[in-house]
Order: sequence, then structure tokens, then C-alpha cells
Amino acid sequence: MKNQESMLLLSLGLIIWILGTIYYAYAGHRVLETTPARYWVSFAISPIISAAFCILILRWRHIAPSNWAVAMLLLAIPGMAGEAVVLSHLGTFMPRIQEASGGRYGAFLFATYAVVLGIAEFATLRSAR
Repeated sequence: MKNQESMLLLSLGLIIWILGTIYYAYAGHRVLETTPARYWVSFAISPIISAAFCILILRWRHIAPSNWAVAMLLLAIPGMAGEAVVLSHLGTFMPRIQEASGGRYGAFLFATYAVVLGIAEFATLRSAR
């Protein structure tokens, strides 16, 4: 992958993280502080939607599957770093979410990053065969 492509993926990752953080800052309480059924449905759907969106980006940029793990990391790193700051100051960045919901929000994040990066790693390993 060229440096320009890497910078574009990092930039897109930053934009996605900013938009996702804004969404959860305003609507997160409806997802995290709700019935157990609604929470678990959202918990299952969120990583799938995120992974599909990231795969669409990789296909749009014509990233070879052998580079998906690296490309997906470039998309994920800005969000992972940003969420560390958000989670450590949840009340400041997400005032509509109760502090006690920070664990649920963190679980959403871990599951999403695990699915997205796992799919990318699987695609990369499969392309090496």
C-alpha cells in the first residue's frame, strides 16, 4: 500500500470515529441504558454494521485482501486511541450516558474492533494460501 493510501485510511478512521462518538454522545443512552433485549440486539448488530462499512471502504479503495489486516488497523487505530480518551473522561465527552454505562460502551467497542480486525485478519490469512 502506498503512503497516500495509508494516510487516507487513517483519515477515514478518524472521521468514522468522530461521527460514531457524536452519535453515541447523543443517542448512546437509548442503546446502552435500555432493556436487556434491546441492548443485546444492538450489541450483536453494531459490530456487523461496522465491519460491513469497513469492508465497503476497503473494496472501494481496491485494497487487496492480502493487505486487509494492515488497512483495517489503519482504519481502527484513530478510534481505538480516541476511545481510550473518551472512556477515561466519559462524563465530559458523553454527558447523556451514565458513568455506570461506561462498561457497556467499552464492551460495544471491544466487540466491534474484535469483529472488524478479526475479519480482516481472516481475509489476509486466506489470501496467503
